[in-house]
Amino acid sequence: MSAASVDTTGERPVVAAHLDALRLPQDVFDALVAHAWSDFPYEVCGLLGLQRDGRVEVIPVANAERSMRYYVMDSRELLRAMRRIEDEELGLVIYHSHTHTQAYPSATDIRHAAYPDALYAIVTLEDHDAPAVRAYTIRAGAVVEVPVVVG
Repeated sequence: MSAASVDTTGERPVVAAHLDALRLPQDVFDALVAHAWSDFPYEVCGLLGLQRDGRVEVIPVANAERSMRYYVMDSRELLRAMRRIEDEELGLVIYHSHTHTQAYPSATDIRHAAYPDALYAIVTLEDHDAPAVRAYTIRAGAVVEVPVVVG
């Protein structure tokens, strides 16, 4: 999605990297945590589509590598999901899970961050009793945390 694109009503699409916080309704948080547990101990991944009215759509994408240490989104599923994000001019959040470590981008996550207008969210299951989601912008290797508000 281009930050410069404009819809017919003249409203700018959501540019996720410009948000002061990532607001996740409780059901979306619960869906992210459930997805993270669904293939434990392997990492899961997907996209969130942020709508102008504050709604958030979860779009799971298969981890083609089924790895415990990194994710590679299935190319066909990712293409379909990205087309939907672009066609509906949704804000882009790329998410994945860390099953045994904190919710902070790994060196691999930082190296592969290719969308400067996206937020990158990480669901951590490190504390099995208290899963958490944290979000970041990643631009040219610089990681900046963006608060996540659930509820």
